[in-house]
Amino acid sequence: MFIEIKGLKKFYKNGDKEVAVLKGIDCEIEEGKICVFLGPSGSGKSTLLNILGGIEVFEEGSVKVNDRQLGSLKKRALDDYRRSDLGFIFQFYNLIQNLTVKENIEVGAYLSKNPLPLDELLETLGMYEHRNKYPNQLSGGQQQRTGIGRALIKNPALLICDEPTGALDYSTSLDVLKLMQEVNRKYKTTMLVATHNTAIAEMAHESFILHDGLLVENKKNEHPTDAKELVW
Repeated sequence: MFIEIKGLKKFYKNGDKEVAVLKGIDCEIEEGKICVFLGPSGSGKSTLLNILGGIEVFEEGSVKVNDRQLGSLKKRALDDYRRSDLGFIFQFYNLIQNLTVKENIEVGAYLSKNPLPLDELLETLGMYEHRNKYPNQLSGGQQQRTGIGRALIKNPALLICDEPTGALDYSTSLDVLKLMQEVNRKYKTTMLVATHNTAIAEMAHESFILHDGLLVENKKNEHPTDAKELVW
């Protein structure tokens, strides 16, 4: 199994009190799948993705990703894991404003030993004709496509997406989700998507519903809906 999570617990300090954010998560995820983590704000979905991304540590349980036991990785090994195995897509694009689309994506390529071909990726993203534009010359959807390209150019084993359409309107969100689905089909990239939008789960191979730090439901989808057909 590509990802194995067992008995995962995460706590935060709130003054003298210890608050449980994740209260014992167990799940497995196959390689090459799109998986959606659903839940309202405070349910623990972003914390779970941060742990899988090596950004946050956890107190109890085990997390195994692509044969790496994250809880036992030292700093250098964790840095290597983030650099070689992961791509990140966030709600806000975090592009470098004085770099072009092509240059912003190339930043990700420098971190990889086996990057994807840049021109091919620009074509897949629908950004080839915009490759020499700067972020302030792009629409929100084009900026998010550039952010996706920066994450994908590394050829990551795992793409972590935290509310990737949260700052976009409906039409642009569908375009971005369609692109993500196309990328998954073309490159077989495993994708984890945290969202509060239940409609997005319809395009996923599997969805996990979190509530108050607990995994309360797990649904497999043998026939994911094409993203272009999603309605919310």
